[in-house]
Amino acid sequence: MPIYLYPFIFFGIIILLSSFFIVKQQTAAIVERFGKFHSIRQSGLHLKIPLVDRIAGKLSLKIQQLDVIIETKTLDDVFVKLKVSVQYKVIKDKVYDAFYKLDYPHDQITSYVFDVVRAEVPKMKLDDVFVKKDDIAIAVKSELNDAMMTYGYDIIKTLVTDIDPDAQVKEAMNRINASEREKIAAQFEGDAQRILIVERAKAEAESKRLQGQGIADQRREIARGLEESVEVLNKVGINSQEASALIVVTQHYDTLQSIGQETNSNLILLPNSPQAGSQMLNDMVASFTASNQIGEAMKKNSKKEK
Repeated sequence: MPIYLYPFIFFGIIILLSSFFIVKQQTAAIVERFGKFHSIRQSGLHLKIPLVDRIAGKLSLKIQQLDVIIETKTLDDVFVKLKVSVQYKVIKDKVYDAFYKLDYPHDQITSYVFDVVRAEVPKMKLDDVFVKKDDIAIAVKSELNDAMMTYGYDIIKTLVTDIDPDAQVKEAMNRINASEREKIAAQFEGDAQRILIVERAKAEAESKRLQGQGIADQRREIARGLEESVEVLNKVGINSQEASALIVVTQHYDTLQSIGQETNSNLILLPNSPQAGSQMLNDMVASFTASNQIGEAMKKNSKKEK
């Protein structure tokens, strides 16, 4: 083969190889012939006429996401930034419209998102923006679907993924939230304290009742014991006055003995002389005698008046 044919052969091989092209999965290729739309090729191996046909462009048929950040004002005059995520894809049957009717789909989608959000958010207070973010997303999706369907794009989903008020507003909201929680905590603590006081008072009242009942039972038993002691002493020839004196003196010395057994006792018994028992008894007898005399005198006077 002559050497001068090598360039022609090489050039022919290049032209032949350039006639074949591959379109990846979930991709559409637009083929133009002499600058005019010719066909849309889907995934696979394809053939085009060299120097006549050319691949004008390729469009992905996968779901894509565009994040749009908008700053706007709420009804209560709070500036807030919203992040709206738009998930969209090219409709397989409308690749021609998507490629030829719209040059910059991202800019078009962003414009519609701005328009809808700035129309909806100023109608709401800041708290309502957080609560009704799904309503905002639905409004954006509805508006985008109507507009972008004409251009061959399908809006799959719109999400309000972030709501970011001004830093001072967030700090104020946090303070309000903290104050509310502190108020609730104080109410719970007050209720717990009140219950504790009531229960403590109930326990103290029950303790006092039982203590009083115990003292009454103790005094009843002491009186019964004294009565039995007097009866025993009367049987051996000791009269009631002598028996009472003996009992008082015995109890006086028993008390002194119990005080002496306690090293840390701070109880002082007054009077504490050896004659204290008999003296107390004499005072008691004198008091009883005086009261009896006064009572008899009052009875006599009442009879005379009648």
